[in-house]
Amino acid sequence: MRETHTPAAARLLVDCLIEQGCDRIFTVPGESFLQVLDGLGQQDAIDVVTCRQEGGVAFMACADGAMTGRPGVAFVTRGPGATNASIGVHVAMQDSQPMILFVGDVDSSMRDREGFQEVDLSAFFTPIAKWAARIDSADRIPEYIARAYATAISGRPGPVVLALPEDMLSRNTDATPRPRVERPAQAPCPDAMQAMMALIADAAAPLAIVGGAGWNPKAREHFQLFAERLGIPVATAFRRQDAISPSSPVYAGNLGYGPNPKLVERAKDADLILAVGARLGEATTDGYTVPPPTAPDRKLVHIHPDANELNSVYPADLAICASMDEFAESAALWDEGEVIDFDAGAEAHAEWEDWATAHPNGHTLDMGQAVQFMRDTLPADTIICNGAGNFAGWWHRYWRYNGFPSQLAPTCGAMGYGVPAAVAAALRFPERTVVAAAGDGDFLMNGQELATAVQHGAKLIVIVVDNGAYGTIRMHQEREFPGEDRISATRLANPDFAKLAEAFGGWSATAETTEEFKDALVAAEGRSGLRLIHCRIDIEQLAASGASVSGLRER
Repeated sequence: MRETHTPAAARLLVDCLIEQGCDRIFTVPGESFLQVLDGLGQQDAIDVVTCRQEGGVAFMACADGAMTGRPGVAFVTRGPGATNASIGVHVAMQDSQPMILFVGDVDSSMRDREGFQEVDLSAFFTPIAKWAARIDSADRIPEYIARAYATAISGRPGPVVLALPEDMLSRNTDATPRPRVERPAQAPCPDAMQAMMALIADAAAPLAIVGGAGWNPKAREHFQLFAERLGIPVATAFRRQDAISPSSPVYAGNLGYGPNPKLVERAKDADLILAVGARLGEATTDGYTVPPPTAPDRKLVHIHPDANELNSVYPADLAICASMDEFAESAALWDEGEVIDFDAGAEAHAEWEDWATAHPNGHTLDMGQAVQFMRDTLPADTIICNGAGNFAGWWHRYWRYNGFPSQLAPTCGAMGYGVPAAVAAALRFPERTVVAAAGDGDFLMNGQELATAVQHGAKLIVIVVDNGAYGTIRMHQEREFPGEDRISATRLANPDFAKLAEAFGGWSATAETTEEFKDALVAAEGRSGLRLIHCRIDIEQLAASGASVSGLRER
């Protein structure tokens, strides 16, 4: 007999999500969780975003969590759906972003028979998630949902995966939702703050590296006040450039790939590092060299919301386990002792201003000039979303990430993130301008989500930088094995991206010169909906650092 009402277990799951404040989920529907889909169709508190591939689903949920501080929520089916979505779980873990992935699972009676699309989901996801579990009892749905939210937002935020057996979702239950879970408050110890201020007072060349787990507008505002009061240079961790206002007189630029060489030297020469929120991962530290894990004449104060991260890779002279906003507020309000005044912050900011100013490079379509024109044309709080590739370096170097959040970019370097993230951002902040910046290889990994953007009325600008190659790998290839006859697997035969956008129902333009790009951007800004600019550039213009094929071959 067909179901005439949503089963109680599925209704309860939806009610639990509503109780936790979930207002949007991203999904590719599957028969393994039809009961939940039916329940979602009977309410209007949660917006259901239908996507085109589970990788896009998970990326959108990851980006949504990054913007809200509450878990982004995704629903996919077992087997192929779950494995496709695993890329977003990995990004959420390495990026310290709260996310919950629900996976419709096989019927309990089919388990451990390698049934249709069966995967041991807990075993599969445990290495890349904070917690992975299976809800076998309908009565325990409220417990699992509340724990999932608590786990995703507490300490170092991250992803949780919950498997939903198909038969469990059809069961009866009288359970009711648990109350909304909030992130525990973690104030820093006053003695630790006193010790930190003493280390700063003894320092001659301090540097702060900020952004990461649990960073939010309050942390941004208060840490900026603290750093400006003392004059400490503030660098942002890799792809955390919105962690401080670029207009701050102590902002020193970003670490990671392609940073200002003067900032790299400043990090190496610092006698005190304040790492606030940053894990000091491989990308931020250029392979754990900037700064190195240990140095005889350098002190490290590491502030992080998860005690497991402290002293795990970088030994700290002072480790403080606290929420980023609680710590930043305590630092901003600290008024004990003598006021310290460094002039290094202003010096570092001037160095960054010079580094972040684009100068003509002689290419027909000069991407540095293009991004600088974007900066002068689009609203200051524009959200820039990108995946992985050398193309992103032009935005990392020349864009000003003024708003918060205004940078959605995977610190783990996952390609295909930009377009789904931009869809999520456009839905979350419909009043703001959203730009997806993508390379040609990067775009085609999740370009199908343009259909999602059009279907759900998301307003975004997509800029595809097309050099006919996997540019980052080509750069490494030319560095290690230079020569035309050594090019292997990095050339790309691309579609006409402008026509592709039109096929999805969007507006598009093609730019082969800097002036054509400027005209296209002005035209795009004057329109709504989906807009795409196809930028055709020469492979010789490899990176914002100035790297070129000919230059690498001459080394």
